[in-house]
Amino acid sequence: MLKKVKQSKSEKILLTFLILLAFFSISSFFVIKNKCLFVENIDIKKINFNQPENISIMNINCGNVVIELMPEISPNSVKRFKTFIEKKEYDNVAFHRVIDGFLVQAGDLEFGKKGNLNYTYIGSGKSKYSLIKPEINKPFDFKKGSVGFAKSKNGDMEDSEFFILLSDAPLFEGEYTPLGKVTHGFGALTKIKSGNKSEYVLRPDFINSIRMLPGISN
Repeated sequence: MLKKVKQSKSEKILLTFLILLAFFSISSFFVIKNKCLFVENIDIKKINFNQPENISIMNINCGNVVIELMPEISPNSVKRFKTFIEKKEYDNVAFHRVIDGFLVQAGDLEFGKKGNLNYTYIGSGKSKYSLIKPEINKPFDFKKGSVGFAKSKNGDMEDSEFFILLSDAPLFEGEYTPLGKVTHGFGALTKIKSGNKSEYVLRPDFINSIRMLPGISN
């Protein structure tokens, strides 16, 4: 007759530890694999907007990002930004430049399209439209969540690229044209893939779409 071997106290502790270690390892794997797990899901239908005509919805990997545009500060630039949105120019465009904890940048319509990325020239591409002058005369606090036009390569004009700040950047005032601010969905922005040691991202995340609120069903 076989005798039942009793586990010692130390063996029970070790077994419990190994079970917990396995549990946390498996849990960590799924958390890492799903980077959007703890990002709040933004339901646009539940938000009341004072000026819906100036609300744009950017859909990215981890959900919707709501941007309130400010034509009263930068009328020409906001009009141009809306034109790109209405023509669906930003759909499937890469976040080619990402600085951890500071900003994400997208909008290269020439070299940043999904399926047609050009890593040599990305960040220098042009749109089908002529360049415009920055609107930097009105005061604007470039705080976390601020959206602005990036400058073209010649340094004093704008085209299609834009950035969103992940932290405050007071030195940007008077240097870059403000377009608006993120009001909902900031958490999704923090999950955009960065380039680690480089500002420019290999195999970047993409904008799925940007739509103005009245046309969000299109």
